[in-house]
Amino acid sequence: MEHCDRTRLRTTFASVAEEYDRVRPSYPAAVFDDLVELGGLSPGARVLEIGPGTGKATVELARRGLAVVGVELASELAEVACRNLATFSDASIVVADFENWEPEEPRFDAVVAFTAFHWIAPELRYAKPARLLREHGVLAAIATHHVSPADADPVWAEVQEVFATVVPESSGRPPGAPEEAPDLRVEMEASGLFSRVQVRRHGWAVTYTADDWIAVLGTYSPNIALAAETRNELFRRIRERIAARPGGTATRHYLAVLTIGRLATAASHPRYGA
Repeated sequence: MEHCDRTRLRTTFASVAEEYDRVRPSYPAAVFDDLVELGGLSPGARVLEIGPGTGKATVELARRGLAVVGVELASELAEVACRNLATFSDASIVVADFENWEPEEPRFDAVVAFTAFHWIAPELRYAKPARLLREHGVLAAIATHHVSPADADPVWAEVQEVFATVVPESSGRPPGAPEEAPDLRVEMEASGLFSRVQVRRHGWAVTYTADDWIAVLGTYSPNIALAAETRNELFRRIRERIAARPGGTATRHYLAVLTIGRLATAASHPRYGA
């Protein structure tokens, strides 16, 4: 069931490519600074990005002088990414399923995934990046979480009331405190393929109008997968709730969690280079 849901949901973004590019939040600059620092990445380093989407992170990597190859499943998203990367000669997008794709020239300095790592089949998440990295290369997975710091906007409870009414089967767990957001340190180390794993966290907040809040909701795969009638009713009620708030806005709190590990030596881990 997990495999079926993952395979089905990861293809939904193609239908909202332009909206995804417009309304999905970008990552704080500090996330990219940490990635470059911890990965020891100099200008010209070869970086493979899994699932770049519309290129939000790809552009920032290219701005730092990295030579990026993005492997994107959806041609619609890839088209937008190519447009956003038009001024960067060392950045390119390949339309392919990462799980089946093979590069002409492997041995990347880094393999990275921004809010895309969870879409990769568990048996390949660490094994395939390890095979494509040069000796001592790095794997970096950046996950984005909704969180609720002490001063968080209480909008989540208001919106969840609507979800509970219109889509009662939806999960109702509220966002946790930033320090409760999980990282992949234990999982990455347990793979036996990566060591010297480090974690960095960066939070930020975005205030949305009612229309932009709905636009963001419309780019999440579970909402895209809803029947149109249900989705329209859900969004109508949420839009009314937010529009009726003081100022007609609501604030989302995000946390980017960077987990980065260095490829273990071939002598210690025979799977390297397999």
